[in-house]
Amino acid sequence: MSLSRRGLLAAGGAVGAVGVVASGAGTAAAHNRIRTGFDRLAADGYRLLAGQKVGIVTNPTGITQDVRHIVDVMHPDPRVNLTAVFGPEHGFRGTAQAGGSEGRYDDPATGLPVYDTYTKSGQPLADIFTASGVDTVVFDIQDAGARFYTYIWTLYDCMEAAALAGKRFVVLDRPNPVTGRAALGPVMHPEFATFVGRKPISQAHGMTVTELARLFNGEFLAKPVELETVLMSGWRRRDFFDTTGLPWVPPSPNMPTADTALVYSGTCLFEGTNLSEGRGTTRPFELLGAEGIDGKWAAAANALGLEGVRFREAYFAPTFSKFQGKTVGGVQLHVQDRESFDPVRTAIGLLVTAKQVWDGFLWRPDNWIDKLTGSTQVRTMIDAGASTDEVVAAWQGELAAFRAVRKRYLAYH
Repeated sequence: MSLSRRGLLAAGGAVGAVGVVASGAGTAAAHNRIRTGFDRLAADGYRLLAGQKVGIVTNPTGITQDVRHIVDVMHPDPRVNLTAVFGPEHGFRGTAQAGGSEGRYDDPATGLPVYDTYTKSGQPLADIFTASGVDTVVFDIQDAGARFYTYIWTLYDCMEAAALAGKRFVVLDRPNPVTGRAALGPVMHPEFATFVGRKPISQAHGMTVTELARLFNGEFLAKPVELETVLMSGWRRRDFFDTTGLPWVPPSPNMPTADTALVYSGTCLFEGTNLSEGRGTTRPFELLGAEGIDGKWAAAANALGLEGVRFREAYFAPTFSKFQGKTVGGVQLHVQDRESFDPVRTAIGLLVTAKQVWDGFLWRPDNWIDKLTGSTQVRTMIDAGASTDEVVAAWQGELAAFRAVRKRYLAYH
């Protein structure tokens, strides 16, 4: 039975509007009935897009339950007029590595024009939307749950550009793979705004993309966009990705599994150091290390007694990125209780202990760590010898303030 327009949508134009969400039963079978925003849009015959020339911002994660790409599904369907695709970092079909995109081309499979949004924002991006001739821009990308994962800022930039171009904007929801239970970590300070953090949200935001879109529209966009959001059915805030029954597609080359996402919002901070964050291995962000590190680091990290995780002395040789082709020593994170595991506190503990046990520890010279954490606070406190608890305590006030704002935009129980 098709859904009514009212039942399908949670209109995001009104600040703080919250849609009704079906509650999932606590069984594996119920989890397999989770439907994404796209699933619900298609089940309703694309009525939300009727009479519109549609462009979609998506990447390889924009798939159906049977792992067909939504562009390949929509393009031949006479009920929707899909006329353009917009690709983010790594590209629409996912052929580019970190920091890259596919550029402007015509998609061989569909013939649709593909426009590059990566690093574009404001009026230049609005001009791309105008040149494409679309009436409505749709967004459907799987997020990883961290402030510095760039797709949420592609969302923000596209919303801003759509408002400037006078385009309607529709966001199709997918799960936060590491649950939506809590916001964690420091909140970005406005003077540190970059593409890895445009606006002051916490390091692990605990929101879905539709909830973020509502937050952006209600709190941050100078000119709100005409926004509509299509919620999932059956998803609950406590659900990890492997309980959803949905297929996992790596949203970027170094996010191979949902387990990667579980640690990423913390251990990505090692991008801001001279240690390897595990790029070039089969366990990026779970393996960390550098030349000259031995088992003392794992011992020091385990001595912190961090909840839900243990650390194993590990050796690995990255095939690309830092220490390419060299054998390095370090740790592997083993999350043993994901309910109690705090990825941000864990990463701070690892930074503190790495600096204590390895005299080669350095921050990246461009202070990339400040852009990742959102201020100078983490770097300067660790340099001054602060403990893990002291560093984490320092951001609790700003985190509490963000949590109060965030609460107004949550759409699921």
